[in-house]
Amino acid sequence: MAKHNQIGEIGENIMTNFLIKKGFEVICRNYRKKWGEIDIIAEKDKVLHFVEVKTVSRKSFNGKFHQEINSYQPEDNMHPWKLQRLRRAVQTYLMEKHQNGEPLWQFDLACVFLDVEAKVAKVKFMQNLIL
Repeated sequence: MAKHNQIGEIGENIMTNFLIKKGFEVICRNYRKKWGEIDIIAEKDKVLHFVEVKTVSRKSFNGKFHQEINSYQPEDNMHPWKLQRLRRAVQTYLMEKHQNGEPLWQFDLACVFLDVEAKVAKVKFMQNLIL
């Protein structure tokens, strides 16, 4: 497995644990179709959450991540073509799993900052974004 794929998988594991601790029920991970993928599908308070996880590996200083003005942010990787692929995957999931009517749902973005050497991570969780 390529290093960037390992970092991504670690980020998804961290986010899955974060959601569980916050009272979410994780329904599915890595829902894949040819036209798109959803990293995590979870439910809380009868609302489905389609969570995209973006992980970036960085050095922390004493366990804290400092944000530089011009530094790369994981959410910068949410390009229009990526959003289109997510929309298609969400529509497919809803048609497959919820044929009796569409449930309440929302799209969330999780940014995971990861210092592999120090074994430190920080999560930025942005909820109910427009997809």
